Amino acid sequence: TAEKIKNYRTAPFDARFPNTNQTRNCFQNYLDFHRCNKALSAKDQDVAPCDWYQRVYKSLCPMSWVGKWDEQIENGSFPGKI
Repeated sequence: TAEKIKNYRTAPFDARFPNTNQTRNCFQNYLDFHRCNKALSAKDQDVAPCDWYQRVYKSLCPMSWVGKWDEQIENGSFPGKI
C-alpha cells in the first residue's frame, strides 16, 4: 500500500462517483481522511493508511474549500459528520 500511495498521481476512478462533477467525491474523501485519522488515533494505531484519502481529496478539491473546511473543523462548525 505504501508503494501504491508513493506512486499516486491523480485520483483513480471511483464507481461511486461516475459523473464528471467530482464535488461529492472530493467531500467524501475529505470526510474519509478525517474519519480514518480519528478512528486510528483512538486505537493508538499508525494513521499512515489515511494518507491515501488526503492525496485524493487534495487532487480533487479546490484548496479554498479545504481551507474553509479545516477552519470549520477547528471552530466546531463543520457540517459533516466525522
